[in-house]
Amino acid sequence: MTVSAQIDAFEQLSQLSTIRDWLRWSVSSLQRCEVYFGHGTDNAVSESQALLSAALHLDFAQLEQFADAQLSEPERQQIYTWVVERIETRRPAAYITGEAWFAELPFVVDERVLVPRSPIAELIEQEFSPWLQHQPMRILDLCTGSGCIAIACAYAFPEAEVDALDLSADALAVAEINIANHGLEQRVIPIQSDLFQAIPGQVYDLIVTNPPYVDAADMASLPEEFQHEPELGLAAGEDGLDLVRTILREAPQHLSENGILICEVGNSMLALAATYPHVPFVWLEFERGGDGVFLLTREQLMAHHADFSATE
Repeated sequence: MTVSAQIDAFEQLSQLSTIRDWLRWSVSSLQRCEVYFGHGTDNAVSESQALLSAALHLDFAQLEQFADAQLSEPERQQIYTWVVERIETRRPAAYITGEAWFAELPFVVDERVLVPRSPIAELIEQEFSPWLQHQPMRILDLCTGSGCIAIACAYAFPEAEVDALDLSADALAVAEINIANHGLEQRVIPIQSDLFQAIPGQVYDLIVTNPPYVDAADMASLPEEFQHEPELGLAAGEDGLDLVRTILREAPQHLSENGILICEVGNSMLALAATYPHVPFVWLEFERGGDGVFLLTREQLMAHHADFSATE
């Protein structure tokens, strides 16, 4: 049976009238057609809530509050269209709705940037406690993409200036939209740069980075949903560490005396630990799930500079 044959025709759904009805139908359809979840949601219920929330301009709590409300014909048509598009194209829901949430903040997204989904959001919401011992005045978001980490950090630390660096001009164009939408043009500065190249001599109290880290084997077997994202934001060589090696080697010269580096490497964490067995990576834990994020202080980075230089 083809994917199209598994989707109910809109005319067959005339008895679906409430939010509850359409949520149930969406969940059933996504599960029946075996779409992959991994862009901010991990199940059909959450994915369906994201689609209905955007279509109806309601948050998740309001979807429950108005679960028995009758939908208008345009609303029903919009939900149907988006669910069918999600199934037939395998585009992530955030690309279909044009919006993603990160650290409880909304962001414009499209195929120029990865869909925000990093567990680093939880660290930002906690103001990096207990690791950050002082209020940072300068923050660097390296490989910023949509700008979500930079913008969330600006909210968490209202006195801080944040530089948002990315190699991709397309990604920075999206980041600029989000910076403007949040009214942070004076504090979050987008800069095109190949890692640290555009900021010689600049020093930060906190460097946060979610660089590309997908290794060659994983790139070759990614679900179709990930193939809609820019390869530049995912692929990082045979072992997934092409960019991380440079970050580890060059970060200490851009950190203040008590500065810290927070870096996400995802599934490449095993390769990283094997490459640098003597480096005391602090692997952070998350209440809401996620792993592969490490912390190192400037002192630790300096102490193991020889290790990082040996893999140059």
